[in-house]
Amino acid sequence: MAYDERLAQRIRDHIGPHPGIAEKHMFGGLAFLYRGNMAFGVIGDELIVRVGPEATDAALARADARLFDFSNRPMRGWVTVGAAGIANDGSLCTWIDEGHAYAGSLPPK
Repeated sequence: MAYDERLAQRIRDHIGPHPGIAEKHMFGGLAFLYRGNMAFGVIGDELIVRVGPEATDAALARADARLFDFSNRPMRGWVTVGAAGIANDGSLCTWIDEGHAYAGSLPPK
């Protein structure tokens, strides 16, 4: 599965040249890792965000968000955000910042 390069570029535009963030091809898409921990990514035309188990329910209450389900295995702590949930840069940036913050709370790998 290919990923939406325009969405990936929108993410890059927000994070800028950040020394702690690396890109890696994963899940047939593009993942952004912070200090070795996946923070967010792009699969197809959707955003994947690691919000952590405690923030999952609140994240799922937001526009066009659902539990990340890779290979029929829903993953608590991860959400998939569709186009309506990231239509404007403000909402995309909020999701990215949340994924970055959660990954930053984890020990570096």
